[in-house]
Amino acid sequence: MSVHSRGVKPPLSPDAEALTKAPPVPKYLSAHAKAEWRRIMPQLIARCVITKADLAGVEAYCVAAGAARQIADTMSTGALPDLKLGGLQIRYMQAARQFAAEYGLTPTSRARIGAVQSDDDDEDLTRI
Repeated sequence: MSVHSRGVKPPLSPDAEALTKAPPVPKYLSAHAKAEWRRIMPQLIARCVITKADLAGVEAYCVAAGAARQIADTMSTGALPDLKLGGLQIRYMQAARQFAAEYGLTPTSRARIGAVQSDDDDEDLTRI
């Protein structure tokens, strides 16, 4: 019986060429996207998983997350929900979620890179 790995993402690990300092926020990003860049970049730098080659993907994540938030702001001002904007927001949120998973920004992807501390308190007590 063969075991397939289709759809299984490889574990993330620190990269030898990881950035050690956050690059400046791209000027073309919207205000929401810039805020997202500033929020996530310190985490990515600390985990040593982001390289220069990854910056376009991080920008795309920030654009998608920023667009979803901007649409939410626009929709919150109207009395009736705009179904077209709602559909567009869902697509941006899906894209942002997929990018987030690629860079260890979701709970599951953080667990893959070992960024989450163990919740097993009994293990600590056995060492005392």
